[in-house]
Amino acid sequence: MLKEGVFLGKRYEILGRVGSGGMADVYKGKDHKLNRYVAIKVLKSDYRTDEVFIQKFLSEAQAAAGLMHPNVVNVYDVGQDRGLYYMVMELVEGITLKDYIEKKGKLSAKETISISIQMVTGIQAAHNQHIIHRDIKPQNIIISKEGKVKVTDFGIARATTSTKTISSSVMGSVHYTSPEQARGSVVDEKSDIYSAGITMYEMVTGHVPFDGDSTVSVAIKHLQEEIVSPAVEVPDIPYSLEQIIMKCTQKNPDRRYQNCQELILDLKRSLVSPEGNFVNLSPFASNMDETVIMPTEEMERFQDRGYDDEDDYDDGYDYDDDDDYEDDDYDAEDDYADDDYDYDDDDGDYDGDYDDEYTSDRRKNGEVDPNTKKIMKILMIVAAVIIAFVVIFMVGKAAGMFKKGPATTQTQTESEVKVPDVVGLSKDEAQEILSQKKLGIKVSQAPSDTYAKGLVISQDPGADTKVKKNTEIKVVISSGKAVKETTVPDVVGMSEDKAQQTLEDESLVVDYKSEYSDTVEEGKVISTNPGAGASVKEGSKVTMVVSQGAEKVSVPSIVGISRGDADAALAGAGLKSGNVTEEYSDEYEAGIVMSQKTSEGKKVKKGTAVDYVVSKGPEIEMVTVPSLTGHTEAEANQRLTDAGLQAGRVTYENSGSVMKGYVIYQSASAGSEMEKDSYVDFVVSLGPAEVTPPTPDVPDDGNGSSDDPGNNTEGQ
Repeated sequence: MLKEGVFLGKRYEILGRVGSGGMADVYKGKDHKLNRYVAIKVLKSDYRTDEVFIQKFLSEAQAAAGLMHPNVVNVYDVGQDRGLYYMVMELVEGITLKDYIEKKGKLSAKETISISIQMVTGIQAAHNQHIIHRDIKPQNIIISKEGKVKVTDFGIARATTSTKTISSSVMGSVHYTSPEQARGSVVDEKSDIYSAGITMYEMVTGHVPFDGDSTVSVAIKHLQEEIVSPAVEVPDIPYSLEQIIMKCTQKNPDRRYQNCQELILDLKRSLVSPEGNFVNLSPFASNMDETVIMPTEEMERFQDRGYDDEDDYDDGYDYDDDDDYEDDDYDAEDDYADDDYDYDDDDGDYDGDYDDEYTSDRRKNGEVDPNTKKIMKILMIVAAVIIAFVVIFMVGKAAGMFKKGPATTQTQTESEVKVPDVVGLSKDEAQEILSQKKLGIKVSQAPSDTYAKGLVISQDPGADTKVKKNTEIKVVISSGKAVKETTVPDVVGMSEDKAQQTLEDESLVVDYKSEYSDTVEEGKVISTNPGAGASVKEGSKVTMVVSQGAEKVSVPSIVGISRGDADAALAGAGLKSGNVTEEYSDEYEAGIVMSQKTSEGKKVKKGTAVDYVVSKGPEIEMVTVPSLTGHTEAEANQRLTDAGLQAGRVTYENSGSVMKGYVIYQSASAGSEMEKDSYVDFVVSLGPAEVTPPTPDVPDDGNGSSDDPGNNTEGQ
């Protein structure tokens, strides 16, 4: 059983089991690709190593995948994942017709006809695709909560073929199987019509027409006994519906409806004219009796082989819990309105009230029910045979024919029986068949690669050997395949699909998980557990670790921060600095990151190098400083302007070597490089410095006079 949350095909999530059949389990799942709920049928583990069963399972999917019809459970997909074979189908929330009948006891005529029309319409869709269902029964008919009737489980359907086999996997449920199917004859569309008739019989009566202590006895009844008209048990059943059921369940296929279209037409007419005499029951064929009598050899083969209900291929929606579905969730009488089949008929208009239309007579013209005639005829024949035996016995007794005498040989013969063939049967099947022959059974077990677990491998004495009654027959039951050891192959580096196939070829069950890897390419196998070379039992689980590639991280934004901060941010995100270049920028200051090559937020592999550009600040134009010395102040100013520079501070000094008015010195040497519009200081000559002549000394005459002309005040 699969756990909830498991994914199949990396697409379908298991949500829980909804049912189980003979070969497969059915789960409710979710298709994450199309975002819808689905039903997933998964082949059981017992059959995953059996190529015959796998092929049968895949054939079922291929046959059913071509059916797209409102009255058929549609098939969407089929696949294989980790050794699991699965089929994805339409999810139908509802109840099986079998459960619905059990809840209501039996259905009304109107409800029976309404459900049957949709059921047969679904069967007709399959027949149109040359598909015979082979297992029509109430368990395989689903009534949705919206009132839609759908046919499901084409598990034993085979497209465009008719086979002569009596395999239990093809038998279907013996209570609904047709005589030709039970006999192993050619099976065609009319076999499905017979099973539909049995299903209709169960709807109106609440039970199947044939039942018994064993499946063998039920199969023989289908072959040899006439079905008693449902009118015997349900007197108020409409005459037309009774005749429809009797025509569907004729032993001779030629006397049934030849196709579903004919049956649907009569069902619709029955809604309009319940007591109409429009059903055409063909007369008996001149060379064929109504009831088929089996030859003695065929009867012995039936008793020797037998059937088992547990082997029926039944993988439909056998819901685990029917209590959640109450009767008031669905009412077929409400869902199938009379207006859907508003037909006029010469026999009268149908107004939806059976009680006003029905009469106590089975035929309006007072004729005797044909089935009553048959029953009376059979009873008369049986009575005549009994009387004949009584007369013969009395005459023989009177003549002394029944006196006791030596009968050793006869007694010995009667005490011996022929041992039936039980090889390949289950223990219970073998025990039942041997018990019918008055033989005992002694069971032992042994492994087998040929027979599945629980089946008989051999018997002693062998088949067809004559032994005395109550002899103990020794049978050996398969305990399954002998446990074998295998070596886990080395699949590291392989693709996931190839690695899975390699492991499964060694009879190993594959599970997997995924991990990031910096060294292994995405989709390739990193490792297995147990590892390569380990010795394990066949059927053991091997976990395969598949690479998701290098782990991806988001690139941070580094624009607007310093180079050092940018390197730190990249390292913190699991990345590294790549190629760093510098460019002039009028927007960003020098040393600030102005752009990054890998955009912010992008997912990249861990360890990826990110390139970025650092600003050098605004771009600066350099000019050459002209020579100013030897030029006048005016000329120096003009030369600086022409060079893209500006005159700075101008000072003046005396110079004995440079003529007055000419530049003596400049702050930036001629020929050097300076930023455009920079200032250049220079010094202008004042010429030679002026020299003051010395003043001669004048002696003081005592009158306060001197020779100093500065102190001479005379004449002033």
